[in-house]
Amino acid sequence: MAKLVWDESGKRVYETGVRNGVLYVQGAEGAYGNGVAWNGLTAVTESPSGAEPTALYADDIKYLELFSAEEFGATIEAYTYPEEFEACDGSASLGTGVTIGQQDRKAFGICYRTVVGNDVKGNEHGYKLHLVYGAKAKPSEKAYATVNDSPEAVTFSWEVTTTPVNVAGFKPTASVTIDSTKIQPDKLKAIEDKLYGTQDQEPTLLLPDEIAQIVKGQ
Repeated sequence: MAKLVWDESGKRVYETGVRNGVLYVQGAEGAYGNGVAWNGLTAVTESPSGAEPTALYADDIKYLELFSAEEFGATIEAYTYPEEFEACDGSASLGTGVTIGQQDRKAFGICYRTVVGNDVKGNEHGYKLHLVYGAKAKPSEKAYATVNDSPEAVTFSWEVTTTPVNVAGFKPTASVTIDSTKIQPDKLKAIEDKLYGTQDQEPTLLLPDEIAQIVKGQ
């Protein structure tokens, strides 16, 4: 038996940052298109909801609890967005340089990276890859203001809902997280080559079952 020890060197872990955003627009047949870089990403706030307990009573006692389905939502903030995202934001092109709003919104997937740091290596300790599936952006406010002596760039923000995808042996999910400090390096590279692309292949969004095959070496 070992005595518990707190705050050991190298185990003071924290998470921070957001970078390397990739957008994958979903096509009419449900398949995700090739990924495009999302520059100017400033924040992604994950907002799970649901899983609310409902107590049931019988024989004058609490009999059991039932839980509602859990859903995954998020808020994306950025200074800009890829041109391909316009179709996900309810815009359509009338011609080069001309767009109209209030159109059907396409679903999309997104991948982004956050830092996993510790007290020894700092921000170089590792990172997490976050994958989101079946996302749809709600209409959002865009506020423009006059340029003054304290100029600020416009920040765009979108609330996102999701539709989960199937996972063999598990409940459907709309999110996957990959921890670089735990996964084997060669398998992480194989996943990143798919997500970010290489000189020989386009970037594609891996589904959970495809990630499982890589991780299990199948």
